[in-house]
Amino acid sequence: MSHSKTTDNKNAHSKKDTRKEVSEQLTSVLNNLKETLGEKKFERRIKKAARLLTAGIKTKPVKKEKKVKGKTKTNKSKKPVATKAVAE
Repeated sequence: MSHSKTTDNKNAHSKKDTRKEVSEQLTSVLNNLKETLGEKKFERRIKKAARLLTAGIKTKPVKKEKKVKGKTKTNKSKKPVATKAVAE
């Protein structure tokens, strides 16, 4: 499953799409369990697992790149003030 950069920038995956992809991958991997549990129980458990796995995922808005004109500004720190030594 590889995505090109242009595809990622165009459309951010929604939670539903991500959950659907996870459930498809789990279904393909756990096919033997499907025969043991039965169709209905298996689908219910896959749905719950996909929901739990995608619970913390948040969709981030696409950031716009800032245009840079000329030189960039740098933070210049102030010169340290020379302190005079106190003679004792």
